[in-house]
Amino acid sequence: MNSSGKKHPKNTLANILLPKETKIGTRPVWFARAGSLGKDLEGLTKDQRGWLHSTGWQPSPGNHSLLPGKNGELGGVVMGLGAKADDEYNAFLVGGLPKSLPPGAYHFESQPEKPLLATIAWLMGCYSFSRYNEKLHRAPRHLLIPDGADMTEAMRIATAIGFGRDLINTPANDLGPAELEEAARHLAESHGGAVDTVVGDDLLEKNFPLIHAVGRASDRAPRLIDLTWGDADHPKVTLVGKGICFDTGGLNLKPGNSMILMKKDMGGAATALTLGAMIMSAALPVRLRILIPAADNNISANAFRPSDIIRSRKGLTVEIGNTDAEGRLVLADALALADEEKPDLILNFATLTGAARAALGPDLPALYSTEKKLARALLDKGEDVYDPMWQMPLWADYDKDLSAKCADVNNISEGYFAGSITAALFLKRFVTKTEKFVHLDLFGWIPKPRPGRPVGGEPQGARAFFEYLSDRYGGK
Repeated sequence: MNSSGKKHPKNTLANILLPKETKIGTRPVWFARAGSLGKDLEGLTKDQRGWLHSTGWQPSPGNHSLLPGKNGELGGVVMGLGAKADDEYNAFLVGGLPKSLPPGAYHFESQPEKPLLATIAWLMGCYSFSRYNEKLHRAPRHLLIPDGADMTEAMRIATAIGFGRDLINTPANDLGPAELEEAARHLAESHGGAVDTVVGDDLLEKNFPLIHAVGRASDRAPRLIDLTWGDADHPKVTLVGKGICFDTGGLNLKPGNSMILMKKDMGGAATALTLGAMIMSAALPVRLRILIPAADNNISANAFRPSDIIRSRKGLTVEIGNTDAEGRLVLADALALADEEKPDLILNFATLTGAARAALGPDLPALYSTEKKLARALLDKGEDVYDPMWQMPLWADYDKDLSAKCADVNNISEGYFAGSITAALFLKRFVTKTEKFVHLDLFGWIPKPRPGRPVGGEPQGARAFFEYLSDRYGGK
């Protein structure tokens, strides 16, 4: 139980998929393209084709029509697709169907080009967050597993996405640093991993001064959550996720309209845990470490201030130019710890800057990498599974904009330009031993409904990174 008296959310995606041997009747779903309607709709009855004509249905991408059957029953569904070249996009359009269809069981009468991706999209479209309002819970729209789709793989990915969405959607009164730690512990225990934490004033003793400074003004103790899993002899992969459970902006207080969604400021931590869930459930041959600096950025008499200078774990002194640039501070200490053991990869996830949203909007996380080949591989995987990202440059010339009058570095740049880039350059200063470092500046939220993506929290990039890691470490 928690402060609201509500139980933790249940897995709303359980039992959605039906195995091939299922005996119950399922309703067909046809897919159709503008240039091949005759062939695509061959399986429809004459009356059903007449229905589409009389209702003026057009096969525009995502547009669907319910088809009449015998005795007034639902006879099936037809949905329009886009161009053949956009099959990743087309597969994800399937995610818009569950919210529009009557409860029941369905099967793909037309074989999708990307059956696994279409199945995952269907599952993601079935997600609901009804923890605080049972009326939001929806009866299941079951799907018979299509040919070419692995049921276990689909459930692994969709369940992890649902877990991440639940974390982001949960308001800060029920998800603070301690509850984020509890979620990490539950995940680790489910897969035979372990979690260590450094909490409160122990952060100073263990040399995490920036995490402590950001979180000390809250009555909920800040902490560093350290999850480990896997064989120590396997390649080391370290995920770091920003865990600011609520961000007021600190003494540089945010206006109300900028604060309303700040329960999602732990979206980086949720994404790291989502990716970790996929890695562990797939038993990838890696030694996984997930580091989450978790804190509230609040206001009180002991809040850290603009112009304060704080020595980081790495030894660099940081001058505080703005207390609302707190995410990069907690990440700096966590990244320094990650870098000390020089893992094969450090992957950092954070809802870090509004500048990234201004440049790319809410749907495209900004990807930074110290290695071009690595960045390209991640972007390609994002395209393959319709989990898009866009590469941004670690433009070295902008690093001087982080200069400080009385310290090694300022936590914000001098001007108003390239805010996402300078934030990434700030983080890069704390990773000096590890060659392969990736930072994803994500929004972590879907502001307008998309197929398979309801309004609410979204662990963006997790599916793309999982595909890359599966290929890199031989899990597939």
